[in-house]
Amino acid sequence: MNYFAHPTAVIDKNVKIGNESKIWHFSHVMSNSIIGVGCNIGQNVVVSPYVELGNNVKVQNNVSIYTGVICEDNVFLGPSMVFTNILNPRSAIIRRDSYVKTLVKKGASIGANSTIICGNTIGEYALIGAGTVVTKPVKPYALVVGNPGKQIGWVSEYGHRLEFVSGKATCPESLKFYELKNGFINEIK
Repeated sequence: MNYFAHPTAVIDKNVKIGNESKIWHFSHVMSNSIIGVGCNIGQNVVVSPYVELGNNVKVQNNVSIYTGVICEDNVFLGPSMVFTNILNPRSAIIRRDSYVKTLVKKGASIGANSTIICGNTIGEYALIGAGTVVTKPVKPYALVVGNPGKQIGWVSEYGHRLEFVSGKATCPESLKFYELKNGFINEIK
């Protein structure tokens, strides 16, 4: 075992957990899930069966990651954010064969108390503001807030808001250059 699990954490059989990952108090990692290298799973987190978390994923306290969710590398899931996996849930109707997939692309961050409705893709390096309800796909580098979520701008790979002049912007921290073309962001190399 090359990862840390708090004594109160429950780790089912047939789970893959990468080196240097940490699983904290009262969390439950269910069978057939995959947790990458260097992940941090906070307190009171549920990782359902067949969930895939890439490397260096940070899951804050009180998050439920349901079957059908895939998070690529370097994703941040804020405190008490929520994923869904059924579009029309009913207690009396079993829909385990109807789970809808949700993909969170590399480097995306989802703020505290946000809700991600299943079937959507959160693009690379997108930033979802606290309390946002995502009801449709999110473009790479998009800054999305509100209920329902609306794009209000763009962010860099480092999470800084980008201000475009003549279709170009610079990240103040990394000094990387970005170009806005046809409604999408491209990093200029």
